[in-house]
Amino acid sequence: MFENLVDIERKYEEVMLELSNPDVASDKGRYRDLMKQESELAPVVQAYKDYVNNNQTIEDSLAMLDEETDPDMKDMLKEELSEAKKKVEELEQELKILLLPKDPNDDKNVVVEIRAGAGGDEAALFAAEIYRMYVHYVEARHWKTETIELEEIGIGGMKSVTFMVNGAGAYSVLKYESGVHRVQRVPETESGGRIHTSTCTVAVMPEAEEVDVQIDEKDIRIDVMRASGNGGQCVNTTDSAVRLTHYPSGIVVYSQTEKSQLQNKAKAFALLRSKLYDIECQKAHDAEAEARKSQIGTGDRSEKIRTYNFPQGRVTDHRINLTLYKLDKILNGDIQEIIDNLIAADQSAKLAKMQEQ
Repeated sequence: MFENLVDIERKYEEVMLELSNPDVASDKGRYRDLMKQESELAPVVQAYKDYVNNNQTIEDSLAMLDEETDPDMKDMLKEELSEAKKKVEELEQELKILLLPKDPNDDKNVVVEIRAGAGGDEAALFAAEIYRMYVHYVEARHWKTETIELEEIGIGGMKSVTFMVNGAGAYSVLKYESGVHRVQRVPETESGGRIHTSTCTVAVMPEAEEVDVQIDEKDIRIDVMRASGNGGQCVNTTDSAVRLTHYPSGIVVYSQTEKSQLQNKAKAFALLRSKLYDIECQKAHDAEAEARKSQIGTGDRSEKIRTYNFPQGRVTDHRINLTLYKLDKILNGDIQEIIDNLIAADQSAKLAKMQEQ
């Protein structure tokens, strides 16, 4: 697995040399590409250098132990040898993970679509809570959210909400959130105190650039209309809302969150591109049946991935059998522990599959 590490180190040195060229800074596209390469290669190169240095320490310590006669020096060399061996084992694991094939979408921003499922108004209230959970998480990471589409109900719930998350590596972190989220609790409207189960679906799609998806204008119908629902000035007074219908796929997208028709149109096209790109990604995913086995869960949007149980104050992720008793914190955006465990489980599964091959 480590055969190409020397080549990676050489590539890193070439990138750093090119970045030191003053002429490169004036070429924004090239400079941005080189900086991206540097950020991807640097962790691998640093881990490889540490790996080489610790292996050298092992060789030196073994050689000195053969020659050393002083008991205290021998003990010191044995301790140094033990630490270096332990470090080499850790670095081997780290390098294996760093060298795993990378998802080409990992660096992209994401479009998140949340829809109320089974459970009527209770499902819409739960969808709103899941939306707020992600907004709090995104804010804690100093990323940004931008609402594309929102359909509310009068009691504070959401039938659906679609929003963009702008942040470095957003897809690599949030891609594990796709699936059915289930809540178990006693609704406020339930006089008998019975626990109800409601659901919402979450779809996390990588943001698609125009180069990722080409949309033929003849395949699109564009409708403009007055925005509806709750809002401030301009809502219901101007034809600012935009609806796009994509004939080949049957996808319909709608944006009304901006006062400007042009801004809503841009948002609608961005959402349509991401939906079409996501369809292609899902097709590729479905075509690689073996690859799916290395993923956490099936990747199917209908898969129940997580349960939020209010009576017991627990959250359970069914894909990795992880249960945490901090429901309030999780719904307030503290989901990093869940995401870290999902990433670790995914990496372990991929490493195991790679070792089988």
